[in-house]
Amino acid sequence: MRPIIVFSDLDGTLLDHKTYSFEAALPALSRLKDLDIPLVLASSKTAAEIAPLRAAMGFAHCPAIVENGAGVLPPEADASDTGTTHKKLIAVLDALPADLRTCFAGFSDWDVSEIQARTGLDRISAERARKRSFSEPGIWTGTEAQLEAFRSGLLQSGIVIQKGGRFHTLSFGGNKADRLGEISLQNESEKGSRPFCLALGDAPNDIAMLEAADCGVIIPNPAHAGIRKLAGEIIGEIKRARFPGPEGWNDSVLSCIDEIQSNGT
Repeated sequence: MRPIIVFSDLDGTLLDHKTYSFEAALPALSRLKDLDIPLVLASSKTAAEIAPLRAAMGFAHCPAIVENGAGVLPPEADASDTGTTHKKLIAVLDALPADLRTCFAGFSDWDVSEIQARTGLDRISAERARKRSFSEPGIWTGTEAQLEAFRSGLLQSGIVIQKGGRFHTLSFGGNKADRLGEISLQNESEKGSRPFCLALGDAPNDIAMLEAADCGVIIPNPAHAGIRKLAGEIIGEIKRARFPGPEGWNDSVLSCIDEIQSNGT
């Protein structure tokens, strides 16, 4: 049977949208550990946020996709300074015309208290969220026409925008699907067999990852509009969980693992 790798979004998927708890997913997490199936966390969160979460879940030995795919946190690594990418991004952002720049407020514009208010994070988690290395999430308050001008201005410097459940996130490219492909390919070269990739997510910025996986699972999230009907749902490559958040994640992972094993994929 092909090896399996699980790729998972965090907020609203493996973590409860309001409480950030993953307690309801503990049975499936335990099953993954028993079967030695890697769990690759894939989130808009920073390395500083993901490193302790990854350890608490028991998957510090696995890589993690950070800041919406703008970077990767290696196995067993702690969050550390990864260079000047974020500083360069902010410089480009601040050089935009004032009428566009003032429509975007990001983590670098907010103090820790504001990040807490915007996200519901506790103070320590908010401090970690502010430690950006590759990207800048924020709130857009302008018109759609201004957003297109904003997008065009950033693209001239190679910066793209991804829309997640809460924020618009700016980066120099790379998304969760790109990283899934890279990690899958690395695993294949190391073990000689292409892994079966299972991906789970709840927001539009997860769509590419869900479509790149062998099986994708959309987790419902009542807090936002969710994910539109995808082509993969028609042919059965993408499914929708029965429950929201970690409860739906737990149910879906357990049933998917059972199905994969019974089919001998």
